[in-house]
Amino acid sequence: MAGRCHLYVFPCHWEDQCKLGFSRDPLARLRQLHRRWFEFFDLDRGWLVETETVRDARDLELALRRRLVDHNAAAPLTARHQAGGHTEWYRGAGAQLDVAVAALAADGFTVHALRPWLREALIARSDQLHDWAAAQLSVDELDGLTGSTPAQAQARDVLDAYTALGIDVTPLLPAQVERWYRRG
Repeated sequence: MAGRCHLYVFPCHWEDQCKLGFSRDPLARLRQLHRRWFEFFDLDRGWLVETETVRDARDLELALRRRLVDHNAAAPLTARHQAGGHTEWYRGAGAQLDVAVAALAADGFTVHALRPWLREALIARSDQLHDWAAAQLSVDELDGLTGSTPAQAQARDVLDAYTALGIDVTPLLPAQVERWYRRG
């Protein structure tokens, strides 16, 4: 398949375990793996290696997987099972992956630190946030009359991701959604 793709290394925040894979949309992939992806993964230790095609990214992933077979681990229990990719989790391979990513950069691949790349990806999608947020919550949910709802949890997760990446959501939201969010 033609078109830009990324090999990704998503380290877990709480231990030396990481997810290795490839995706055309790493932000969407993170959201698939965990609802609070910005807390679950250590965004300051993660990497993206940009490739020209999905095939290139897949080939890089397969080459790394072969080298990491002794580090293969089960997916964390809190990772979403429906996200798939249960075989590409590795424990104790962080340093080896850092060296491999540095070698790919030396070979001419464009390597992105994960946090700044994700911040830019969220900013690029922020024009959709206003209308999306307005459609997520009912008036009763916004006024706190319903108790906690799944829609509120989903909206809070999305908005918390922006906040975690240093993006002020205030100018991006309808006033009533912004008030609801600030109330916690």
